[in-house]
Amino acid sequence: MVKLRLKRYGRKQRAVYRIVAIDVRSRREGRDLGKVGFYDPITNQTYLNVPAILYFLEKGAQPTETVQDILKKAEILKKFLPKLNKI
Repeated sequence: MVKLRLKRYGRKQRAVYRIVAIDVRSRREGRDLGKVGFYDPITNQTYLNVPAILYFLEKGAQPTETVQDILKKAEILKKFLPKLNKI
């Protein structure tokens, strides 16, 4: 199963995250299938590759709660909300 989740980068106390599509059995910094975005919680900056995100969602990838909140703020999940609420 594939998930859209955060992958931690940066130094201590200054973490930044990449939003990646990754197999659920991989560890947090493990090998990802594709990078689909970037999130910096300190400056609250977000970059999302919308076509890549939609591609993985159409193939059945499930976002984690944190990534789902980020995608809701960007209003990307309007098409996929009925499917995600059932899970």
